[in-house]
Amino acid sequence: MRLEPGAGGQDRQRAGRVILVGGGPGDPGLLTVAGLDAIRNADVIAADRLAPLSALAHARPEAEIIDVGKIPRGPGVAQRTIEELLVDRALKGNTVVRFKGGDSFIFGRGGEEWQACAAAGIPVTIIPGVTSASAAPAAAGIPLTHRQLSQGFTVVTGHVPPSDRRSTVNWEALAQSGLTLVIMMGMANLAVITDALIGYGLDPATPAAVVADGTMSSMRTERGTLTDIAARAAEAGLGAPATVVIGSVAGFTPA
Repeated sequence: MRLEPGAGGQDRQRAGRVILVGGGPGDPGLLTVAGLDAIRNADVIAADRLAPLSALAHARPEAEIIDVGKIPRGPGVAQRTIEELLVDRALKGNTVVRFKGGDSFIFGRGGEEWQACAAAGIPVTIIPGVTSASAAPAAAGIPLTHRQLSQGFTVVTGHVPPSDRRSTVNWEALAQSGLTLVIMMGMANLAVITDALIGYGLDPATPAAVVADGTMSSMRTERGTLTDIAARAAEAGLGAPATVVIGSVAGFTPA
């Protein structure tokens, strides 16, 4: 239910809801029109550090903006706390935007937040975002598919190393897949990941690349092979956020 200004004597009355906005890979120009419109009309915005925060300049002056960012292996707001915040503000009748980088449903915990809101009876709208899994390589001139080079790609998280019992990624199957591999959140474990892929039979000479700060003015790219990409990236000082591409397309040149 939505009452327009003046209806029933209320200037601003509406049912509370949550909008999950994927902010894209970092460049504010890659935030969708729908995402920007949600920010402009929000009562509350819960924003991650990797979202294009300059877009918050478009928020209404009276909007409550809450920093819920997390630093990898560092301090941050617990996921459960974020979910409770979304529910709390929405139950008070607010339109709440959950603003994060990339796409909320690709390693963004958007599914968990949707479940938490649904359990509380709160309607949720999902506005997809441009994922850095594809945008960062594209900005660096790396096509994830190419008719002569790769017939598909797989996106996985490298947050948990292959040897960790918590890992559910079948790295052996990936090494044998013949597909382009895109690894998110894998910089800390890049050396052990490449070693594992080589151990499972992927050619050590396979081209590889690391794209840091993809689509941003600070974007940097380091290319090499499966054997040396971890060392090259470390020597170049590349760190998170970064996207790793492994496969023949990582050596792509248009000429």
